[in-house]
Amino acid sequence: MVRRGLRALRGALRAGARRFSTRPARAPATDYQDAIRMLNTLQTNASYLEQVKRERGDPQAQLEAMQGFLERSGLKVEDLDRLNIIHVTGTKGKGSACAFTECILRNYGLKTGFYSSPHLVQVRERIRINGQPISKDLFSKYFWLVYNRLEETKDPAHASMPAYFRFLTIMAFHVFLQEKVDLAVVEVGIGGTYDCTNIIRAPVVCGVSSLGIDHTSILGDTMEKIAWQKGGIFKPGVPAFTVAQPERPLEVLRERAQERKCPLYLCPELDDFEEGCRALELGLAGAHQRSNAALALQLARTWLQRCGCPGLGELKEVPPSTELLGRPVPLAPAFRLTDAMIQGLRDTEWLGRTQVLSHGPVTWYLDGAHTTSSIQACVRWFRQTALNQDKPHDGSEVRVLLFNATGDRDTAALLKLLVPCHFDYAVFCPNFTEVSVANNADQQNFNVTLENALTRCLENQRTWTRLLEEKVGQDPWLPSPLRVGGLLQPAPTRGSLLLVPPAPRPLNSPALVFPCLAQALRWVAQGRDPQLAAPTASGAHPHPAASSGAVLLREAAAVRVLVTGSLHLVGGALRLLEPALAQ
Repeated sequence: MVRRGLRALRGALRAGARRFSTRPARAPATDYQDAIRMLNTLQTNASYLEQVKRERGDPQAQLEAMQGFLERSGLKVEDLDRLNIIHVTGTKGKGSACAFTECILRNYGLKTGFYSSPHLVQVRERIRINGQPISKDLFSKYFWLVYNRLEETKDPAHASMPAYFRFLTIMAFHVFLQEKVDLAVVEVGIGGTYDCTNIIRAPVVCGVSSLGIDHTSILGDTMEKIAWQKGGIFKPGVPAFTVAQPERPLEVLRERAQERKCPLYLCPELDDFEEGCRALELGLAGAHQRSNAALALQLARTWLQRCGCPGLGELKEVPPSTELLGRPVPLAPAFRLTDAMIQGLRDTEWLGRTQVLSHGPVTWYLDGAHTTSSIQACVRWFRQTALNQDKPHDGSEVRVLLFNATGDRDTAALLKLLVPCHFDYAVFCPNFTEVSVANNADQQNFNVTLENALTRCLENQRTWTRLLEEKVGQDPWLPSPLRVGGLLQPAPTRGSLLLVPPAPRPLNSPALVFPCLAQALRWVAQGRDPQLAAPTASGAHPHPAASSGAVLLREAAAVRVLVTGSLHLVGGALRLLEPALAQ
């Protein structure tokens, strides 16, 4: 079935490519686009990535190679000490914790740098000054400065160029130093110990957000192994903070901190900061953001203390015991928040994380969750947020899941967590915005082949169908699965996530695969989102359920779409739903 599906999708791609090729020729590339295209040549192709995983060399040697690239670009490791860096790792929420931290410190009037990954729409989002992506002109300036220096310093012993993420990390350091930021918030790429950002030798403070299982082929397949990798960013005498963790991973973090002579503290809950005052308002939605905000408060305050900034609130009295639930990691004290801290938490924005876009009758819920625990948090956020939306009087509401996942993630485990949301349709597609991304260098990804991406979508389709069949078998109130158009389709689920009278549902809840994001979004919106064109007859999905679903989507009073599973998927969706972000 997967092979037949691939043939059908290849046909759709060829048809789309033919339509794409008849469009007017692209305008001459700008310097920015030239820079992005050259940057993309530093991406590692998918087949080589697989070879690297099989034949992974000494990680320590890779870190030493990063230092060599930095020096060839004209910087020494000790130059980074001037950036007053806040270094943050973790599995979930590290980007959000960084965003909170940066916004708090910006509210003190400081000039902030912020390096994060991945980008959602444009590469320059990864390098921010005062919360804003650097301009295209600035990106081009520093790209060519670094690229040309590395080219000029090639010799028989140093003939290579740094790979994509390494290059951007080096470039970010150049930007922050030359633009004279007061501090830089640096998010780890993957892991910590051998991540290329770990050439930082003297950060001001370090943070570890929630740990979970992710990137197992690189970091290890247990929480303890992953905690060991994350603890690699600890530095002698540099205070570090972490949020509540499972007992064994927390113990590993404590051991790593002891090895590296790093004082490690556990963050108090955000509730402790709210005692005697009103609840804090966070710019990022979802209960899981509270631990990220608590971590950010400790990071920001410690930075302010160590860098000699005045105007800090007084510490509250600390309980006599410095242990939390018997865990031997001291509990950091809560403290009275300043106005700048409160405002910073409230003003924080972080696209693609618990984000809601209301476009007429279609509401898009965007969250780049891609681990089991982050998907669980996403489901809680989606259910709560959707409950607070205005309900159609007639109850005619259609719920759609748009999903993709990348890397070595267990997609069956992720999809199982989404089943209780009672979606009427599940849509799967690769992260490519169009059948061809030749015109959009920011979205090109040479690390994933089209064949692999489509195969994975078809596997996800089969997994979703199986999961719903199992649910039907466990629920005597649900009818048996039906066969539609020669493909086994799950029967509908009863009950409503949104606690409104359930509208008549189709006799099946099909899973559909589209060859690209644009086609998937157009089918879901059916011309009702002003940012998306209506689907064309020539591009119609061949599955019979797609045409019947199109009628329901056109007639529903409300369409609620959860886009999740991958930050790259969310980024592609944002590019199409909010075109201004691409400008």
